[in-house]
Amino acid sequence: MFVGREEELALLREEHIGKVVMVYGKRRVGKTTLILKALEQCPYQTVYFECLKGTMQENIDGLVQELVRVKVLPVPLAFSSLQDVFAYLNTMPQIIVVVVDEYTHLYAMNDSAVVDSVFQSIIDNRLSNIELILAGSHIGMMKDLLQERNPLYGRFATSIKLDEMNYLDAAKFYPDKSAYDKVAHYAVFGGSPFINQALNPAATLRENIISTILNPMSPVYLYASQLVFSDNSLNVNSERIFSALGNDRKRYTEIEDALRVKKTGNLAKQIKTLTDLEILSRNIPINKPNDNKKATYELNDNLLRFYYAFVYKNSSALQVLGAEAFYDEYVAPVLTHFIAHHFEDICRKYFSLQVRSGRMNGVRSIGSYYPDTAVRCENKAFSVSVELADGYAVYLPKYSAQPMTLDEIHGEAQRMEGVNDPGIKQLGFISINGFVEQEKPYIYLDDNDIFAGM
Repeated sequence: MFVGREEELALLREEHIGKVVMVYGKRRVGKTTLILKALEQCPYQTVYFECLKGTMQENIDGLVQELVRVKVLPVPLAFSSLQDVFAYLNTMPQIIVVVVDEYTHLYAMNDSAVVDSVFQSIIDNRLSNIELILAGSHIGMMKDLLQERNPLYGRFATSIKLDEMNYLDAAKFYPDKSAYDKVAHYAVFGGSPFINQALNPAATLRENIISTILNPMSPVYLYASQLVFSDNSLNVNSERIFSALGNDRKRYTEIEDALRVKKTGNLAKQIKTLTDLEILSRNIPINKPNDNKKATYELNDNLLRFYYAFVYKNSSALQVLGAEAFYDEYVAPVLTHFIAHHFEDICRKYFSLQVRSGRMNGVRSIGSYYPDTAVRCENKAFSVSVELADGYAVYLPKYSAQPMTLDEIHGEAQRMEGVNDPGIKQLGFISINGFVEQEKPYIYLDDNDIFAGM
């Protein structure tokens, strides 16, 4: 099932003969599926090759075998360099699209500068009738190809960074569910096509969690539990950092205390690496962009958030109890709170989609807002806020099976009066199950707004 990715698909389907295109994004985000989908309607001969973590010669031989399999080459020919392979292809009368996937695997047993220089030579001299697509999962290494110091700098006709699907596209995997359940599934499973294809759209959230994340034989469980071990760039402390985040340790000092590490600067380097790899996101209140003390960190992957919040620290209990009993004891009591927290992220994404589509103008930034005075504000930072030309609009999200009542609205409004921050110009409410009643002067958004794009 192929869902969404319309913009990326259109870019890939443009002709780039004689040029090179980059596609990159983290593992299981759908890069290969996107590329292969784009090639389905390609009028030219296509070749897809996934690099090995081996020598250059092993990769040359592997590419030649694939060229023979798709009948670009009649028989296996002996080549001593990739330049020679592409030089030969360049002599052929037909146009050929060559996909080199997991490009950074070539770095495993070969000097990265040499590999990049090899492809520089290929791109500069041997692509007259070839479109070359380079794809990779190591975000840091792939982004490095775009830097001025890299031999491949300035040689990409276009680069496509593939992120997880937004909540609207992810919901297309379970279209018949209510908005309440769509939010729940996205909060737990996120926007990876690989993960969402493993779900049963007719099953309940409980059933899907038990059959995937709590099932050690499930590919979803293996994805969550083996991420650190599958990427050599991640260090031994990565899982401990993830675990701290899963236990609501969001600030740097909280993570530092949770890990009980010395203040040597090593933790800062590790967190920066994880942030550069886009495994973590660093969030600063939009009204205090230079206040690093108020920065918080979050796992970018919803599934990993769930895994490290519930499974990682309780893995022994999962083995002893089994999936169903584990769910009832460890997950069910606090699952709604977990989903409600991530509903905030969906609300921020809603505003981002509104801005991108042109339906909302004048927005300067979207994020959290940290009031200077918080006399009656329990949480201090308001997680869903929009910066406008004349100040800030603050939205209070509510994830509940019941509509928001007028009494609840009055209670939140009174709490906001205690904040007494002149920067806040508008107050809004977002309720996934709507409102019993509405009254001025507040802004109201419900499920029909949040999922209006479907």
